[in-house]
Amino acid sequence: MVERQLRRRGIDDERVLTAMAEVPREKFVPREMSDRAYADGALPIGEDQTISQPWIVARMVVLLELEGPERVLEVGTGSGYGAAVLSRCCSHVVTVERIPALSERARGALAGLGYRNVEVRTGNGAAGAADRAPFDAIVVTAAAGKGPPEALSEQLVPGGALVCPVEREGDERLVRIRDGQVEHIAAVRFVPLVEGGP
Repeated sequence: MVERQLRRRGIDDERVLTAMAEVPREKFVPREMSDRAYADGALPIGEDQTISQPWIVARMVVLLELEGPERVLEVGTGSGYGAAVLSRCCSHVVTVERIPALSERARGALAGLGYRNVEVRTGNGAAGAADRAPFDAIVVTAAAGKGPPEALSEQLVPGGALVCPVEREGDERLVRIRDGQVEHIAAVRFVPLVEGGP
């Protein structure tokens, strides 16, 4: 996966490549999908949600430009795989999932694998985690309409990166926002970000 899907397609951050090689992706997909865990595509994880293809996970982490000491907020825990990769690249991850069944599964998988620098929360990810703010970087793993919720921008340190899929002229684009400047990265397809709720 690392050589064929990532390095050959432009992922050159060695820390991210190492994390992708170390995290056992098969532990974050349903058991019946374990033989497809490293396939070059998204996979269903239940509750009408998916685990993103490896390249997307790696690209989003690369865009955060993590060096190690950062505290990162992830909105949309899903399977917990993205949080596991992030945890190898920064000092602490707070990840928020609105679907209780997914957050419980992710919490169990992460704890079982010994990822102790990840805090899994169940709730409204669009509201962030104000009690743990500010964050050095934020990643949103669901399409956030025209732009990320204001609450997330308010929880980011000056100069920090916010990586998020957004809608632009009928398409979804992955963007990186830093100090109000928006950089368009690639066309993507994500489940929609649901605001409100628990």
